[in-house]
Amino acid sequence: MHGVTTSLTPSDLGLPSEPITARRKDPPAIHVRVRLDSQLRALLAHEAGTKSGVDPEDLHQMRVTIRRLRAAVNADGAGLGEIAPPLQEDLKWLGNALGPVRDLDVQLDRLRAEAAGFDDDERAAVERLLGGLITERKAARRRMLAAMRTKRYNSLLTSLAAATVSEPEETTSDNGGRDAVISVIYRPYRKLFKAVAALGEDPVDEQLHALRIKGKRLRYAAELVGAAGKEPVKELIKATKAFQEVLGEHQDAAVAEDIIRRLSAGQQDPAVIFVAGRLVEREHARRLAYRSQWRDKWDAVAAFAADFNRKTT
Repeated sequence: MHGVTTSLTPSDLGLPSEPITARRKDPPAIHVRVRLDSQLRALLAHEAGTKSGVDPEDLHQMRVTIRRLRAAVNADGAGLGEIAPPLQEDLKWLGNALGPVRDLDVQLDRLRAEAAGFDDDERAAVERLLGGLITERKAARRRMLAAMRTKRYNSLLTSLAAATVSEPEETTSDNGGRDAVISVIYRPYRKLFKAVAALGEDPVDEQLHALRIKGKRLRYAAELVGAAGKEPVKELIKATKAFQEVLGEHQDAAVAEDIIRRLSAGQQDPAVIFVAGRLVEREHARRLAYRSQWRDKWDAVAAFAADFNRKTT
């Protein structure tokens, strides 16, 4: 029960021998199926590595793949009909199973890298501080592996494959005459645009984190048709990636600061208390630095507003 099971292959799930493709002018439903095909193949490719834990990058890529799959299922004009809601629910479930392990990997790597310049005794104190995180990661990994051994996980793979090769259902959504590229991108773009406009001058960390999530959704929607899209779409992907990376660094610093404070609460070891203070100071400064950059990155994304509005009105 605890061993790494043999991974399924695309052919096991009934996918075509070669990845499917689409043209730019194909309807959104076709682009969605191309995306489901490529991302399901990617998920299968990273499955064994995620289970073995040899290379943390496999888990990272599998988690990103899940997010891209969710964006594809949720895209306007996907034409998936009644299978879309359960797919979304199961993809969210799998993402929640993988997420805690990846988040703890990020924080452990981050704090160890931050302490790389400390002397030997201080680095040893950092490892004592991180002991609680290591314990949390072991428990999260056990839960993740248990989820990936369930019938629900195998059923999700089967359902994704069925959705990939399914005939698109007719959709009643009105795209206002927009072509496939603009139709897929328009909704997440408007949601992000409105969210930024609603922010005050000094938004709290939670608001910036929510903004980052909307930025990811826009990026994944643009990537969905990016390979078949026009040059402005590729530039939008680039700008949105830079925007979400700044907000991601801000969020990671905020989370790291909170984690250090939590781990150091009640500590009696003077060396641990000392290194915790140093780490908190660094993460706090980094959080403020990235907070000062996000609006400039947003301006690069917002530069596409006029083009989008012209094509969608």
